Amino acid sequence: MSQAKVTDAQIMADRSKFLKHGDIVGVTCVPFSGGQPKGGVDDGPIEMIRFGILDQMQGMGYQVELSEGMDKYRSMQPASDPPIGNMKNPRYVGMAARRVSEQVKAHCQQGRLAVTLGGDHSIAMGTLVGSSSVYDDMCVIWVDAHADINTPNSTDSGNLHGCPLSFVLGLCDKDEVPPNSPFEWIKPCIQSNHLVYIGLRDVDPAEKAILRKHGIRAFSMHDVDKYGIGQVVEMALDHVNPERNRPIHMSFDVDALDPSVAPATGTPVRGGLTFREGHYICEAVAETGCLVALDLVEVNPLLGDPESLRQTVAVGCSLVRSSLGESLL
Repeated sequence: MSQAKVTDAQIMADRSKFLKHGDIVGVTCVPFSGGQPKGGVDDGPIEMIRFGILDQMQGMGYQVELSEGMDKYRSMQPASDPPIGNMKNPRYVGMAARRVSEQVKAHCQQGRLAVTLGGDHSIAMGTLVGSSSVYDDMCVIWVDAHADINTPNSTDSGNLHGCPLSFVLGLCDKDEVPPNSPFEWIKPCIQSNHLVYIGLRDVDPAEKAILRKHGIRAFSMHDVDKYGIGQVVEMALDHVNPERNRPIHMSFDVDALDPSVAPATGTPVRGGLTFREGHYICEAVAETGCLVALDLVEVNPLLGDPESLRQTVAVGCSLVRSSLGESLL
């Protein structure tokens, strides 16, 4: 008599240390591009759905609960959104991030694994506020070519996809977030020693100063080359979660991968993670049983030819599956 197949979802649910319903994925799709100037990134989650990411999750044994109102992220864009200081599209970014935070919080409160598909990385100020409101001792693994920790005053470009961490870490001065600011609702919710980076290789001088001032641990591509991805992931986990008893929110920007692996993204930087290095990070985090929230952002279908799009969407979907427990064997 043949035994019933044990699904990836069942394995992850049994392994999970924090999720009440580890076999349910709460998906929030955020078609949003207001945090940066290149159109197309708002189509990223739509292309991932077309590629079958929701069906793929179900094929792994997961029940999928999809947040409603995906189209509202486009319709909420204000007719007029002049800069505030250096910040571009501040009202739109602030409104969208707040809505993201509410949707992610709802999934976390239900004990589901919260998966957010972006969209540009400015949405992470919402995902982190949402998840941390449920898991107050949470740590963050930020996989990215960029540090995304500029403050509104330090950013040269004014693009808020380069600033989300400064808001949630409480690094912004009062003049940067004055009363009635679109970001006044964001309260510091992540401690600097609960954040670790993997994959950095394009960091602004002001960001380097911020990282050093606050003692934030970062593993650049130099470290990946020196130690290998396995040891880097272990060191990263040891820094933010030494006992493996703290919830993990992983925010993964596809530009962490080398452009030869994920070409359809807005700010590619050569010398990035290989296909396997990116997937190893996701597999290793899944194995901890601590993952409670995942962001996958910055897939831009308008950049590159059709094959570049197919390749980038495919790798984005496979990174999500690896984070949900898909293994090689």
